[in-house]
Amino acid sequence: MRKIFGSLLFVLLIASTNLYAEDVTTVEAKDADISDNLDLEAVASVFGESKDLEEFEKRLNDPETQISNLDLNEDGEVDYLRVVETSKDNTHLVTIQAVIEKDKYQDVATIDVEKDSNGETQVQVVGDVYMYGPGYIVEPVYVHPPVICIWFWGPLYHPWRSPFYWGYYPPYYHPWHPYPRHRYQRNVNVHININNSYNYTSVRKSKTSIELQKKSRRNDFGAKNPNKSFAKRNGGVKNRQALNQQRERLKPQNTKANDIKKSTGKQVQKDWKPASEKAGAKSRVKDNKISAPSGKSNSKSIQGKSRSNVKSNVGNKKQTIGRPAANRPAKMPRGGRRR
Repeated sequence: MRKIFGSLLFVLLIASTNLYAEDVTTVEAKDADISDNLDLEAVASVFGESKDLEEFEKRLNDPETQISNLDLNEDGEVDYLRVVETSKDNTHLVTIQAVIEKDKYQDVATIDVEKDSNGETQVQVVGDVYMYGPGYIVEPVYVHPPVICIWFWGPLYHPWRSPFYWGYYPPYYHPWHPYPRHRYQRNVNVHININNSYNYTSVRKSKTSIELQKKSRRNDFGAKNPNKSFAKRNGGVKNRQALNQQRERLKPQNTKANDIKKSTGKQVQKDWKPASEKAGAKSRVKDNKISAPSGKSNSKSIQGKSRSNVKSNVGNKKQTIGRPAANRPAKMPRGGRRR
């Protein structure tokens, strides 16, 4: 009998463990999205802090800062991101590609760098349509002119095409395991320069960049996994920006508007008096103490730290004390002496 009972208990434990594991997997898959794993504001920030494209690629793959969390081929390691540049006249197209297999690459995002008719450099970070949906574009407004933009138009400029590929990476690169979405977001937020502004638009300014991208785009992962495109992953949601907005709307609102207390920012007046005293009644406050009637024959003597701890309820003409009940002195017996 004991053996039968033990066997049944063991089966129940295994079944409950499997059910729990399935629940966790389902929640994780429903909540996460591929686009969660590379923050384009961080990409724009790192781009503006790099001196050239070689340094930009190094910053994207730095194991210390871990700007990326992408693991498209699901091998348990974050993919190496290579940087490829094409140009025409006053336009430079900087493409970020994930290295997923031998001779297989996936465009993740592009950076349009273009000098307009006024000689000003315009920068747009464009999320790849497979990864982020159509029209997901970040326009960084840098607090200082980025050195890399000056480099593009200077005498030291030279075209950059990453020499690295599957199985051949720079010495500094050591792949790391991807993190859960919330942990990655906490990490990457530290590396976003908050002095810059990051505007969002669905309009791509550079027609030349569009032409260049059509000739150079790699979509090897997308072609192999059409059902994992942003449109398939998030039915009815246009792009990453719309997904962010939807998530904000679905966040639980635990705090009611009426429960939020706002400070006026003004200090209490030194000559402050309760409303009852202002009306002509004799003040009950003496030596920072107040005696409040209890409605019974005996009363409680309550000490307050200062007059700022005494509040007046004008509507009910009752006085309340801003001091927790647990810290109040013990009751006093008749006669006023404590036993």
